[in-house]
Amino acid sequence: MHVVGTVGNGENILSLLEKFKPAILLLDLGLRNQNSMQIVKLSKQHNPDVKIIVMDLIPLQADVLEFVEAGVSGFILKDANEKDLYETIRSVNQGLKVLPTHLMGSLFSQIVEHAINGSTTSVIIESVRMTKREKQVIELIAEGFTNKEIAQTLHLSTYTIKSHVHNILEKLAIHTRVQIANYAHK
Repeated sequence: MHVVGTVGNGENILSLLEKFKPAILLLDLGLRNQNSMQIVKLSKQHNPDVKIIVMDLIPLQADVLEFVEAGVSGFILKDANEKDLYETIRSVNQGLKVLPTHLMGSLFSQIVEHAINGSTTSVIIESVRMTKREKQVIELIAEGFTNKEIAQTLHLSTYTIKSHVHNILEKLAIHTRVQIANYAHK
């Protein structure tokens, strides 16, 4: 591996891509004053052969989908060790799609799989597997129950219900209880 160039703020990425024609672009999603998605798209337009790995603290499900659709080949957490960083770079260079190990086998894998195959978000939502308990919580949210009321109805703790709501939001890549209710009504 050879580092052929570095950029501190994303402004000169396209000129460096043109000049050095790297095999891999490692992009920090925390670039100040830059739109990382725009950099990914422009990089792929100007150099379709470049393989892009993005770095973030914890990528959100929606971000994973969008970045894969834009052409990103891998994700690495900013707190990854040196060995994981090199493994990710080598794997992506060999043509593999890479997620951080602790995300494998989870919803992220499903999102990436569907994004690679060109599926739409509705297909992704349909493919999400809810547990029986999560389905019950979704139904009660759609009926307007609070977490406390759901806990009483299902004979569970409020903390457990909050955990189920959190998991539902994560699985569906949504942010509010209203969106859960809308999902239930669809």
